[in-house]
Amino acid sequence: MSIVPAPVARQPWGMLFPLLILIGFGALVLYSAAGGSWEPYAASHLVRFGVFLVMAIVMTLFSANLVKFATYPVYVLTLLLLVLVEAMGQINGGSQRWLNLGFMQLQPSELMKPAIVLVLARFYSDLPVGMISSWRALVPAGVLIGIPVALVLVQPDLGTSLAILFGGGVVMFLAGLPMRWFAILGAAGAVLTPLAFFFALQPYQQRRVTTLLDPASDPLGAGYHITQSKIAIGSGGLTGKGFNEGSQSHLQYLPEPHTDFVFATMAEEWGFIGGLVVIVCFALILRWGLLVARRSKDRFGKLVAAGMVATIFFYVAVNLLMVMGFAPVVGIPLPFMSHGGSSMLTNMICIGSLMMVNRWNSRQGSSGLTH
Repeated sequence: MSIVPAPVARQPWGMLFPLLILIGFGALVLYSAAGGSWEPYAASHLVRFGVFLVMAIVMTLFSANLVKFATYPVYVLTLLLLVLVEAMGQINGGSQRWLNLGFMQLQPSELMKPAIVLVLARFYSDLPVGMISSWRALVPAGVLIGIPVALVLVQPDLGTSLAILFGGGVVMFLAGLPMRWFAILGAAGAVLTPLAFFFALQPYQQRRVTTLLDPASDPLGAGYHITQSKIAIGSGGLTGKGFNEGSQSHLQYLPEPHTDFVFATMAEEWGFIGGLVVIVCFALILRWGLLVARRSKDRFGKLVAAGMVATIFFYVAVNLLMVMGFAPVVGIPLPFMSHGGSSMLTNMICIGSLMMVNRWNSRQGSSGLTH
């Protein structure tokens, strides 16, 4: 007989341990980013995680039928919130992306990332297998993705629109759509990218791309973020300067040290070893998520799990590439470490969805039934 209570033993500790490490490590970095204070970043970071972890645990109680029933209403509600942003959203930094709820600034475009995964998973789980290679598998899904992407681009928020496209594209790929369609879309994207650069991107977005190629061309302007981030990461060396000893963030050379560039803040103080710990923790979480997707015998659950993993992966990959100077600065926070309520909410919805599908898998394995 185990001394560990069954409800505790059933939890996916292979994912929860690295998640808790990231949250705790993130709180330490945010403590340092605030100049050695729990306010205003670290304390709220831990409180938000606690609240959203309870939400994730509650999500595991949802049945597959209930989630399927709720997918389209959730998608429509999120679309309405995006429209509401256009009507009465708050403007920060030249972008209109937030709704003031009093207790938090909600960014509805963040919620669309898991919402698009859920609605496409429902769409393809209901679609007869014989229609996967027909236009009925492509056009409705394209509309489901295209509407929110257009609304988010108006804000403007290129990074989030790309994240929605990526999550939706992964679900479509795993649903079994013909590879030739993706090849055609890829070729069309390669042709249209130069046109989009010159005619669709805002001037500041164009500068981000050109600065990526040569940050030194404007070190005090468009290249400032990337240059200071590289200095912070490089100066950390192998073991870092020490906790709460980061000069780049404390002297305010590093912009957004508590959100977009929190990894650079961490690397300066904890060095290569700290960065390795962060990357290994993310790898363990993503690996667990992929195992959940692979073990699912239900088409809906498999697509939900894989799509949520893709959403978290996009956050992590783009943020790390951005702070190291390998991708344009697009304002993507680092999951579970950056300060931000909407980002934490979105990523914990992804975690809760994975825990939910994992529970479905366990029930299927014990009963031999499928949802």
